[in-house]
Amino acid sequence: MILDAQTFAPVAGSPVLVEDASELALPGALKTELHASVVELTTGICTDVDDAIAALAELRAAADRLARARGWRIAAAGAHPTARSQSLPIVQEERYLRMVETVGAAAKLQGVNGLHVHVGVASGDECYRALEAVLPWLPVVLALSANSPFLDGVANGMWSNRAPALAALPRAGAPPAFGSYSAWEAWTERLVRLGMLEDYTRIWWDARPHPRLGTLEIRIADQPTSLERTAFLVRLLRLLVERAPRRDAEPAARGDYAQNRWAAARFALEAELVHPDGDRVATARDLARELLALLGMNGEPPEPEAARQLAAGPSAAAADLVERTLD
Repeated sequence: MILDAQTFAPVAGSPVLVEDASELALPGALKTELHASVVELTTGICTDVDDAIAALAELRAAADRLARARGWRIAAAGAHPTARSQSLPIVQEERYLRMVETVGAAAKLQGVNGLHVHVGVASGDECYRALEAVLPWLPVVLALSANSPFLDGVANGMWSNRAPALAALPRAGAPPAFGSYSAWEAWTERLVRLGMLEDYTRIWWDARPHPRLGTLEIRIADQPTSLERTAFLVRLLRLLVERAPRRDAEPAARGDYAQNRWAAARFALEAELVHPDGDRVATARDLARELLALLGMNGEPPEPEAARQLAAGPSAAAADLVERTLD
């Protein structure tokens, strides 16, 4: 998020920062997003998690230098603590204006920010098997990453207000159970042919194949503030794609997923979730412990960053986000 250095209010500065960064040698890129008060930081292809975090640290530092030169600051979080979502300006580019025209009021709610992690996979079929394998665990990832507890400056009880905002979009939440990569591909190509989609990137599921990059893209996590939390989530998601038990016999239960996604957004680690085995209930905290053990990651699940925002209150949280984004 791009903020005024004095008031920490959002500033419509992303096209300017993208232009300012265009001549810099960076391990990635700055890009515009739907809202002009948000700049997207995108790393290049990274061989491991440490490389990805180092690249992201350099991108954040560059964005901060460019912002400071114009009297602005940057802050990473799932949503701004005080801004009214309907007031955030849209980038005046054709693709974004067309999205607003098509999606309608739901587009105005998308002033929210996520951590999108691409994990390379060997083939389309393996991508689809990995998608079905990770899907039951993604609400746990949402609970761990919750970092958008305020809506229009008010703590409304949701630990992630980003999750329901995304759910207002078409083609959001869990993908349908297509059964195979080829079935997903055929469905997507048919909708493009019929003029319902421009391309598959107009699908906003919590996880989706990204054939142009050869990855499974996981989009469930709120944007972390600290790079340490980013590193934890990226490492978890990479291991999850690699090690989650494959579900060749049957697809993940979409009804359970919808319930768990809502509960994780509402209560974070205190949420009661349907276990991935479908036969019992467990707290998101206990499932996070189980997931970390499954992946060989040591330690207790960290508290969601939303807890710190809630303890500070919306105004103080904005200042704290600015400081911790570059800590």
